[in-house]
Amino acid sequence: MLAVLCALCCNAAKKIRTEFGDSTKTHVFTLGAELMTRGEWRHGAMQNEDEKYALFVLERTRLFFNYKQPHLEIQITPQHQGVWGTTGGGSFSLREAWAHVYSRIGLFAKLGRQTLKYDDERVMGLNDWSMTGFYHDALKVGYEGHGHRVHIVAAYNQNNANMFGGTYYSGGSQVYKNMQTLWYHYDFKKWFGASALFINTGMQSSIDGEKKNYYQQLYGAYLKFHYPHNDGTIQRRWLEIEGSYYHQLGRSELNVPVDAWMASVEINGKVNDYVRLNSGYFHLSGDEDYSVPPIGFLGMKQHTHSNSFNPIFASHHQFYGPMEFFYLSSFYGGYSPGLQDFHAGASFTWRDKVTLDTKYHFLATSVSVPNQKKTLGHEIEFTARYRILKYLSVAAGYYYMKGTDTMKTVKRTNDKNSSHWAYLMIVVNPTLLKVHF
Repeated sequence: MLAVLCALCCNAAKKIRTEFGDSTKTHVFTLGAELMTRGEWRHGAMQNEDEKYALFVLERTRLFFNYKQPHLEIQITPQHQGVWGTTGGGSFSLREAWAHVYSRIGLFAKLGRQTLKYDDERVMGLNDWSMTGFYHDALKVGYEGHGHRVHIVAAYNQNNANMFGGTYYSGGSQVYKNMQTLWYHYDFKKWFGASALFINTGMQSSIDGEKKNYYQQLYGAYLKFHYPHNDGTIQRRWLEIEGSYYHQLGRSELNVPVDAWMASVEINGKVNDYVRLNSGYFHLSGDEDYSVPPIGFLGMKQHTHSNSFNPIFASHHQFYGPMEFFYLSSFYGGYSPGLQDFHAGASFTWRDKVTLDTKYHFLATSVSVPNQKKTLGHEIEFTARYRILKYLSVAAGYYYMKGTDTMKTVKRTNDKNSSHWAYLMIVVNPTLLKVHF
């Protein structure tokens, strides 16, 4: 019996050494931190004419507790966010609290509060520019191996663990009552990848005193082509093309039929080791017969269906303009004329320390607005980043938008058309402790 136990222990130790190297210390605990401070200056961002500029400082603090052993990983990430000088000192929340169990054959399960990021984040992303970001209380199971990745996600939300009062969900950490997601990705060698995504989202609302679930489906595909890839230790000039298409069906939380779509294409080219060029276009569908009454009038056209695409879980700041006029701040009346964005820009990088970016956006509605053109405005972006140390970086940006009368109409504001926004951000993200035992 003793010989059998010794043989089993030796075999287990051999497997562990194979996966974790020659060291017999198979447990790793890491404590990290992120302190982000961002000062913002805004002037004319579609506010009333009698309002002057806005100036404030945002802060976010995160602690990362991570533990790993063979086939198990646990992460807990508490965070605090607020504005300098705010009453109450901001707010605390839990961004991550999950356990990840995985096998050598590629099967895994991840349970708890977690972030979900798929493909280019146009549909489901981290939205990490915001102070809290996106997170989901969910179970994720799947398989990853041999170029294939399959993820199945399920979530169900409730305000309280109450025995009475029903299961109506409102005002929680997520906008949805329940959500199911299926994502599949396959890499074709090293130069082409493709994904398919399906999301079923259940929203709850109370219409005429009756509380119901209304379900909305999203499906689509994402493609990425890049050529040529790294050639040994020398990276040659390359071209990268991304494209996606997504369609929404079902019913909104107001029990309105939904039929909307979104398409995008991005092209990036590396000129040399320092300069990259990029351009792209995306189109989000809008509501037919969209109209806004003149200021002083309350009348609104009643819509029997919705054709405006809703990027519920997208990283909005990354795609829909850094000033976030669209899809974070709604159009007047709750309906949307859609959005078109043609953009082009360039970036300069030096030794992975300094990055300079500039980009131009031409913005327009997707549908016609009565008595107005489709053009919403022109936006110019300038961003600079400097990584001083491995754990310390500084970023600054200035953005200018020249809006049109159409922009004033769809936002229903009497503000002047010019908008300015600038920020200065410092991020400190060191590893405080790392222990092998």
